[in-house]
Amino acid sequence: MVDYLTTREVAALLRVKERKVYELVADRAIPASRVTGKLLFPRDLIEGWVRRHIDYRGDVESLRAYPPVVAGSHDPLLDWAVRESGCGLAMYFDGSLDGLARLRAGEALVAGMHMLEPETGDFNRAHVERDLGGQSAVLVEWAWRTQGLVVPRGNPRRIAGVGDLRGLRVIPRQVGAGSHALLHHLLAESGMADGAARLLDPPARTEADVALAVADGRADAGLAVESVARQHRLDFVPLFRERYDLLAWRREYFEPPLQKLLAITRTARFRERAESFGGYDVSGLGTVRWNGR
Repeated sequence: MVDYLTTREVAALLRVKERKVYELVADRAIPASRVTGKLLFPRDLIEGWVRRHIDYRGDVESLRAYPPVVAGSHDPLLDWAVRESGCGLAMYFDGSLDGLARLRAGEALVAGMHMLEPETGDFNRAHVERDLGGQSAVLVEWAWRTQGLVVPRGNPRRIAGVGDLRGLRVIPRQVGAGSHALLHHLLAESGMADGAARLLDPPARTEADVALAVADGRADAGLAVESVARQHRLDFVPLFRERYDLLAWRREYFEPPLQKLLAITRTARFRERAESFGGYDVSGLGTVRWNGR
């Protein structure tokens, strides 16, 4: 969760008078949010603003040590690539927005995201610009993926779309996961009121957990990527094509761990694995989707 500071707390942190803080806000020189007439300042962005204004002739980025962690949303192909590449990155998948928060807080080197932005039809950019605007980060495409409903073999409920989930047990994802936001978007688009589908609790925390809930008979359906349904020999109802991106600090993007991970994506073995998983289009892998300052 983001920690917010008041004007007085920012003044104390910067060791200036509150009047100076208001001047910085008026000049848009300092990150701030105005809510119901009151100024609030995200602590991590204020601290990042201070670090960016350090008077130091060396490479400030080299003073920072980001843990070798890939966070964010779980993706089966990325999971495989991290392990097979020997890049040394540890994996901590707990949803797109969790990954963004961990990267922003300096707790991860890279984060996977697939947050739909219904207003524009784009993915991830608005969230990244809001939280990391002006910072030295880059968002690159990993893959386009097919999202849909994972259902038991033979699809006994004859589910053909989101509208057929009325009254059925659906295993959701946790708040902050891209699939959580997408499921609620699709339910709303289909005119499904809250409670029309029985969303189970607790939610699944990974794509694999969705498939396991369906395979074990605890859920009638769940939203996940096609590759997970294939891996667990379950049926799949395709619904949506989405883009999954990797967000990384720009300097770390060119360091050995990420470069070693990206190296395996240029091999025939990687392309064969993506094809065998199903539901992946990796033709645009590496395309820059957003670039900070």
